[in-house]
Amino acid sequence: MSNTEKQQGPTAYSREVGVDSTIKYMGQVITTLAKATETNGRFSLMEVKVRPGLEPPVHIHEREHELFFVIEGSVRFYTPEKTFDVHAGGVGFLPQGKAHTFACLTDELRALILVGATGVETVGMDGYLLQMGEAARDMDVPDPSTIAPIEDPTEVIKAGAAWGIRFLSPEETKAALPEYPGFGVRVS
Repeated sequence: MSNTEKQQGPTAYSREVGVDSTIKYMGQVITTLAKATETNGRFSLMEVKVRPGLEPPVHIHEREHELFFVIEGSVRFYTPEKTFDVHAGGVGFLPQGKAHTFACLTDELRALILVGATGVETVGMDGYLLQMGEAARDMDVPDPSTIAPIEDPTEVIKAGAAWGIRFLSPEETKAALPEYPGFGVRVS
């Protein structure tokens, strides 16, 4: 973003949920409704659709808070302080600097995610997802069995670090989130 754009501030726009504004990342269908580049880096807003088995690994956001509004389905959040469930119409807050992840409790989860910067650095989550994802050809959430596991996480870890996201090792995960059953484990 240029200095002129920063001085002028963001400009008004509209965007709809659709293939043109959507990516797929690790099987998740993510529509970016507001990008950090459009909000002077202060926040981003995304709609995510995900199925059990396609949730993210445990990670820490070093620049931002996350607020989930569940539109459809139910989700279980794992944090160091507590594990809690959120159902359609509810909100889950995940503070910056704390390990977390989630597990889908229903066959499909649809949620809005508002990510807000906590300091002088810009929001990084949408930048990471846009860098690592691929353009969507449809709005369907794939069957988890069709998604190939990441063989070498080096690129994911490196890209995450560049955007202020740190992925935890299995040992760090066990220490930070003892109630978490593990990546890819179906929760009921």
